[in-house]
Amino acid sequence: MAATPETVRKLSALGAKLVVESGAGKGAGISDDDFQAAGAAIASVDAAAGAQIVLGVQGPDPALLAGAAPGAWIVAGLDPFGQRGRVDAYAAAGLEALAMEFMPRITRAQSMDILSSQANLAGYKAVLVAANLYGRAFPMMMTAAGTVSAAKAFIMGVGVAGLQAIATARRLGAQVSATDVRSATKEQIQSLGAKPIFVENVAGIEGEGAGGYATEMSPEYQKAQAELVSSHIAKQDIVITTALIPGRAAPRLISDAQIATMRPGSVIYDLAVAQGGNVEGSVADQVVERHGVKIVGYANTPALLPADASALFSRNLFNFLSAFWDKEQGRPVLDEEIGNAIRLTQGGQVVHERLKG
Repeated sequence: MAATPETVRKLSALGAKLVVESGAGKGAGISDDDFQAAGAAIASVDAAAGAQIVLGVQGPDPALLAGAAPGAWIVAGLDPFGQRGRVDAYAAAGLEALAMEFMPRITRAQSMDILSSQANLAGYKAVLVAANLYGRAFPMMMTAAGTVSAAKAFIMGVGVAGLQAIATARRLGAQVSATDVRSATKEQIQSLGAKPIFVENVAGIEGEGAGGYATEMSPEYQKAQAELVSSHIAKQDIVITTALIPGRAAPRLISDAQIATMRPGSVIYDLAVAQGGNVEGSVADQVVERHGVKIVGYANTPALLPADASALFSRNLFNFLSAFWDKEQGRPVLDEEIGNAIRLTQGGQVVHERLKG
């Protein structure tokens, strides 16, 4: 959900008039009556007539926006690289498309960052789903009937999702290890009580990387990483992969041959499946089994926690709009730094540098 009764009330207090699609909150346990009580009007999906700002989780179908005001903002997760045709359609319609996933990683924009809020939930839920599919206990248990060994969990990619996955697996009692291409993550892994597994003989990315993101690595590094993973993954029961490269297909981290070395009954959760997948053989929105290993490929893991995903996403959008709200104009006015970072289309043109040429 791009709005909840909480954010409807807050936006109304700024002076905005809100219209919510009928039934939009059903999946998150929010009724139309709840939205109306918060001050929103309820209408059908095509009731965008005169709208100056359209909020969404994903980019709406351009055909549904025919009645929107000229230059109306489309504020959502727009998947600009995967949905380029839709971005072009927004430009042709004279709409101003703002991709919230392009929000810069700067201090003042942290509360507006949809990627971080949703990745946090994804890392948590991935561990719980994997634990549910795993046929053994996570913590070590000492009982009168004998000892149950702790599960071994390996987290690949230590961004927001990876850090939450480490913390969650540790709380459940697993022995946790983790890896990343960025050197700065080693201390973060250790601070959560997990063991860092790093390529030592080939240079990775120093510090946090550009904007806190990983980039594509050299063939030499990829080879060294594959050798390291091969020696480690065979001893693991749970593997969570989270590696993404902005604007590129997800890097392949686990091959079919590596899966074949794991114990039957092990579980791999590919959080990057929507971007092509980190794991060979993962399938979007399916749990498949290869060599006795279950591979989970839910494309939208935060949606498995609909109430919390909606609450956090809608607060991100409110924080964004309220930070730039101009009382005199009765609408938000973007500054140059954030505006240039997230604006895809304006004045009938695609204007974002990463989409031009």
